[in-house]
Amino acid sequence: MELRQMEVVVAVAEAGGFTAAARRLHVVQSAVSGTVRALEKELGVQLFERTTHRVALTPAGEAFVPAARNALRAAELARSAADEARGVLRGVLTIGTMQGVWLGLDRVLAELRTEHPGLTIRLHQAAAADIRTGLRDGTVDAAVVAFDRQQQRGLTVRSLACEPMVLAASPARAFAHRDRVRYDELAALPFVDFAPGWAVRAAVDRAFRAAAAERTPAFEVNDIVAAAELVRHDLGVCILPESIAARFPDLALRRFTTGQPRWDIAAVHPSGTPSPPVAALLRHLG
Repeated sequence: MELRQMEVVVAVAEAGGFTAAARRLHVVQSAVSGTVRALEKELGVQLFERTTHRVALTPAGEAFVPAARNALRAAELARSAADEARGVLRGVLTIGTMQGVWLGLDRVLAELRTEHPGLTIRLHQAAAADIRTGLRDGTVDAAVVAFDRQQQRGLTVRSLACEPMVLAASPARAFAHRDRVRYDELAALPFVDFAPGWAVRAAVDRAFRAAAAERTPAFEVNDIVAAAELVRHDLGVCILPESIAARFPDLALRRFTTGQPRWDIAAVHPSGTPSPPVAALLRHLG
């Protein structure tokens, strides 16, 4: 069994099909299919159920893919260790992030690439829950995200920044002339919420629970610009991290009288000694 064979199987599993895996690996589909068939013959088991509509892992495939990922990570760590001894990092570093969480990450990545031009950086943008899953199953190496610290079993979390969250509303709203608002007066207003799993949604849910108040969701979105557009047209109000809300200067931004919600940004990676690329990223994050 070769590492390339394991890489192909993992690609098919993650991409959801042979054609998508071939595009990801920059090879023809027949090469992917042939590699999988050869490995299945060698192992004596079928790894994928193939139908005209979909490709799904068999029970044997479900067991094989996590082990293959571990083997590929181990091989990458071995290569990285050799490169590090020469002062060079290569390979792929997958960094999880989410909309609105940038925090100078562009500068950090520029510095990292300058120092290690052979390192390929893959940004994986997703909801907090999906990034957490990726960190645990090995598809994400590290993340710069807003997380609930209480949900980070098996992960190492290092705080990078903390900022308040504010209410964003149309200037036409009656309270737009005041500096601060109360949670109870928001209960009757239409609310623009983010989907469950988003860090913004989790922080807002916690704030309303702590204030013993409720809100009325009118819209549920998965895009910050879409949320701002809905607020701009006075279709609802939305709570956002202050640095994100400040990108929309035509909106009325107000803090809360009590129970100011906070937005905690952290660097997160699996517990234990970080790989050389992750260690380099953490060093540049400061």
